Amino acid sequence: MAIRHPLQRLESPSRQLSMLLHLAGIASFAASFKYLQGWETPMSLAFGGHFQFLTIIGLALALSTFVVGFLADATLSSRLFKLKSVLSVCSAPLEVLISVLYWGLCAIDKSLVFPPDMQLDFLPDFGFHAAPAIFLAIDLLLLSPPWTIHGYSALALSESLAFLYWFWVEYCHSHNGWYPYPIFDILNTWQRTLLFTFSASLMTGSTMLLKWTYGKINGIEEFKKEAVANPAGIRAKSE
Repeated sequence: MAIRHPLQRLESPSRQLSMLLHLAGIASFAASFKYLQGWETPMSLAFGGHFQFLTIIGLALALSTFVVGFLADATLSSRLFKLKSVLSVCSAPLEVLISVLYWGLCAIDKSLVFPPDMQLDFLPDFGFHAAPAIFLAIDLLLLSPPWTIHGYSALALSESLAFLYWFWVEYCHSHNGWYPYPIFDILNTWQRTLLFTFSASLMTGSTMLLKWTYGKINGIEEFKKEAVANPAGIRAKSE
């Protein structure tokens, strides 16, 4: 039997609200993947398929996180719940990053992320680029124990994910001759380096923002101060 963390806002794992949220998230993410099956594009037939897109990689990680969360709810397993929390450290900030980058670039010029002939209708667009971040944020803020990750660890994780994705994109480019996102074709190598470095920093910032918001909602002053004043988590030596 799983025991609720004392600093956690709502009960989870549980067969009530927590299970309903995870089921709703799974249904949303599965609907997005089903949409992909009927959406034939040059990308879907190329090397790497839809998984050339960071959006789809993030969606797969979000789906995995919520499947594990649902199994934890169904079995009330503390081990599965801990695994869900570990996955959430990667998936929640990544989805926030994806949402910020996507909607930010769309506000500038939507053709930077999608060719004009591949624009999405609002509902699937929302399902790919907003719903995962919303579901994961709710799960983190209300149904999860507090994160213990600090700024340096978050930065290391973000940098690793950013440059692993860059390596994957370049590998797909070596097979296909083009990039999944039009903005990559516009930028030269040094500019892409800056973009991925900026993205990693933004993901680190989203991690600390989620941690600060968790402290704000759950009344944990230590988390709020740590996220703003001491993101690295360095403790002063006692006299």
